[in-house]
Amino acid sequence: EVQLVELGGGLVQPGGSLRLSCAASGFTFGSYDMSWVRQGPGKGPEWVSSINNGGGSTYYADSVKGRFTISRDNAKNTLYLQMNSLKPEDTAVYYCAIGNRAGWAEPTSQGTQVTVSS
Repeated sequence: EVQLVELGGGLVQPGGSLRLSCAASGFTFGSYDMSWVRQGPGKGPEWVSSINNGGGSTYYADSVKGRFTISRDNAKNTLYLQMNSLKPEDTAVYYCAIGNRAGWAEPTSQGTQVTVSS
């Protein structure tokens, strides 16, 4: 059974930082591209960032480029998202997902809430 568990969310002031992690199990993590997607209040899912299976290629939405960094540790079956210079519009539930910008598996995990507010 595929399991993705996101951790690391919280309440942070504008300009602050958070590091999200996603522990993966139930599939061969190192064989798949992975993504972070988010869903803000009253909004649909938004793709945020992807990384290829080997970790050598990364992609970002324009809204987060230069502020967020995606990475992965295939030995630990873990995906990360370092978020810097956070803005109120980054407030959302963040999910990790199998796949990339062209298509990702709909998350069934709980995600982790990120709230950016003063």
